Amino acid sequence: MSKIMKLDFNKITPFFVVYLGMCQILLAQHTNAVIPGDFADPSIIRQENTYYAIGTSSEWGPHFPIFKSTDLNNWQQVGFLFEDAPKWTKGSFWAPEYYFHKGTYYVYYTARRKSDGVSCIGVATSRFPDRGFKDQGVLIEYGKEAIDAFVVNDNGQLYITWKAYGLDKRPIEILGCQLSDDGLSLMGKPFTMLKDTRGAGIEGQSILKKDRYYYLFYSAGACCGLECTYNVRVARAEAIEGPYEEYDSNPILSDLDGWKCPGHGTFVEDKDGKSFYIYHAYNKKSHVFTGREGHISELAWKGEWPVFGKAISAKFAYNDSHHDFRKNEEQAYWQWDFRNMQPQIQRQNGQLLLSGKYDVASSAGIALTLRPYSVAYEISTLVLNNNEAIKGLVVYGDENASIGVASEGDEVVFWVIKDGKREVLDRQPLSKKQYPVYLKMRISPDFTCSAYWKQSNEWQELVGKNYKYAIDFLPPWDRSPRPGLNFKGPQGNEAAFQFFNLDYLEP
Repeated sequence: MSKIMKLDFNKITPFFVVYLGMCQILLAQHTNAVIPGDFADPSIIRQENTYYAIGTSSEWGPHFPIFKSTDLNNWQQVGFLFEDAPKWTKGSFWAPEYYFHKGTYYVYYTARRKSDGVSCIGVATSRFPDRGFKDQGVLIEYGKEAIDAFVVNDNGQLYITWKAYGLDKRPIEILGCQLSDDGLSLMGKPFTMLKDTRGAGIEGQSILKKDRYYYLFYSAGACCGLECTYNVRVARAEAIEGPYEEYDSNPILSDLDGWKCPGHGTFVEDKDGKSFYIYHAYNKKSHVFTGREGHISELAWKGEWPVFGKAISAKFAYNDSHHDFRKNEEQAYWQWDFRNMQPQIQRQNGQLLLSGKYDVASSAGIALTLRPYSVAYEISTLVLNNNEAIKGLVVYGDENASIGVASEGDEVVFWVIKDGKREVLDRQPLSKKQYPVYLKMRISPDFTCSAYWKQSNEWQELVGKNYKYAIDFLPPWDRSPRPGLNFKGPQGNEAAFQFFNLDYLEP
């Protein structure tokens, strides 16, 4: 009988108009992502009957969101790997990789080095899978770029693998090297495992051993954005160093069931010995607006080569997110563009007080945001205080792209930042300057935005009846825009909010 050697690494991650038209004729049955929303490059680990998954955070802080589940289907966020960026880093927090070895949990991760902007692989350790991680610094610096770490135990010897030469005028390679038993230093010289001779792009590798073969799963093609071509392929070898033989039926995972560009995953074994692959994919309908979302498929075998079953479909609908700051409630996992802003958040007297510092490059000021699960939603808040600062709602892409509605002095303002330039779409006078102001934004499935305000019983629309502003410019290349609360004003000012609601609409 064929058996899989249990490796302990995962024991215990005008064009737009045409695109929209294509979306409307999709007929495939849609599978709900098990970790919906922006959750790229996921990695997974099991501790007894609980699974933990961690994913890319890119330029959002805090860094590397962590989720947990007891059934691989229902997942809840439990925190972040880092609340503050490690001192050696400056951005691009990508591709975290879980590993467990001799009582210690490791997360190997990619980030850009502050001193020169080069992407390196760092490592953090903890006695727990979901908290208490301490950064151990840079493990791998290799030429212009070292990303996408993956660790494997081969008969007691640890190996670490990574992607190299992605920024050089030569074929990309997947490299490997022996790793010290404490998981914190390289041993010997790196060796080539796989080379991108076709020039298609390869990355996001993981390894399983079955019988006499090592199976190297990897992603090929362009990972991100509207023109992505990602898919999952496999090659095998009789030694971990290679040479690797490509499967002639590649790719083994590609576009299916309303999702496109799947890839960059790792494996976990459940208590019954079944193997599952966690990976990301884009929703064909909302695509870049919800980012690369988390999926899980079971691994099976067809002779001596692997196949993937249908992805697990989440059984629950999207949960609306209601945060009433007058109550003691569960933690909201806020995120912000840590490169350009340093928010200060206080909860007192039934209010959330938002202020902080922001760079000149951050035309939007402070954006305190949540990751959305769908492209279609409505956000609302109540602004309690009145001053000359901007206080309201925002959908934030990056420092050059955002849109919002705010109370500012004795006016309500509907504004947009596009290509770094701020424009006021409409401004209307408040009915009663000293009264609180309700604000609301609606993000529609056609990638448009409308804004509203009220101080009495009836909502008033900014700009005009049924006005919609196209926001297809918002998403950065590798992540989704985030909705949230907004503050921009002189030092000493702040915004006071009574609640923040995120309600999902029918897509």
